[in-house]
Amino acid sequence: MTLQEDIISQLGVKPTINPEEEVRKSIDFLKAYMLKHPFLKTYVLGISGGQDSSLSGRLAQLAVEELRAETKENYQFIAIRLPYGVQADEDDAQAALSFIKPDKTMTINIKGAVDAQVAALEEAGLSISDFNKGNIKARQRMISQYAVAGETSGAVIGTDHAAENLTGFFTKFGDGGADILPIFRLNKRQGKQLLEYLGADKALYEKVPTADLEVEKPGIADEVALGVTYNEIDDYLEGKTISKSAQDIIENWWKKGEHKRHLPITIFDDFWKA
Repeated sequence: MTLQEDIISQLGVKPTINPEEEVRKSIDFLKAYMLKHPFLKTYVLGISGGQDSSLSGRLAQLAVEELRAETKENYQFIAIRLPYGVQADEDDAQAALSFIKPDKTMTINIKGAVDAQVAALEEAGLSISDFNKGNIKARQRMISQYAVAGETSGAVIGTDHAAENLTGFFTKFGDGGADILPIFRLNKRQGKQLLEYLGADKALYEKVPTADLEVEKPGIADEVALGVTYNEIDDYLEGKTISKSAQDIIENWWKKGEHKRHLPITIFDDFWKA
């Protein structure tokens, strides 16, 4: 088995999908998780205005609506805006919320918490880089989501998908920390197919993807940061042949990000052994 075949197998990506079937599969998955854990009544997700949170949020809303109709219990979905100060693309986030139609929306500005953490670290003698501060922002957003979930009998939804997981393009214990991943098996273009099927405005899935965590690189596109396009990543995940240079970059990201895809290491794991 080649590394490409191994990665495709691990991430469960299909070369082609039926969007209707995949929407149904994700909704049923979200419903089953809640029914398996009767103490859960809420799904929580931070909404950025990008493709992945727009899709995951809408799937969650549809899942809780079905659960309410079927069980007569008060399930809900809470969409959380988590800006650092003023978000430059706030209009996109509001458009995402209009599409998702969440039961409840909250806004938690993380700027005060992040700045206080950075100040405390610098007071302790550390010089915090812009990149490191970006990861602090991502982790503070997850702290906020778990705080909301903790007060609402909730579970936190993650937006990790196959293209993101392959490249390790997420913050460990930040946006990489969650309870359930409803779009995990999909690549980027397949996520777009689901949004199109669900009737989303094209702007929600044609927007240039960006993590937007670094002040020194505001709005830097994911593809620029990765050095490879999502089309190349998606082709790779669908088992297609791509250029040698793109394949090398993708497989290097897979190897570098292996630690992010693993729970904390114990002495019984093979992961740490040379």
